[in-house]
Amino acid sequence: MAARSWTQEQRERQREAIKRWKPWEKSTGPKSVEGKDRVSRNGWKGGTRQTFRALAQVLREQRASLHDAVEL
Repeated sequence: MAARSWTQEQRERQREAIKRWKPWEKSTGPKSVEGKDRVSRNGWKGGTRQTFRALAQVLREQRASLHDAVEL
């Protein structure tokens, strides 16, 4: 599904409406222990993310070293 295209006037109206509603003041977050436990894992990306990021960094460093060695 494509994103909605908003006109500048529609954006301004929506901005003003949200300022009136102030939904951030009504957001309370989870109250139950189960809910708190569930949202505590919201940012978890899985067990392999850090490994892949470290591998990518090592590969970038090796590529830079090889590039420097070829230039000599």
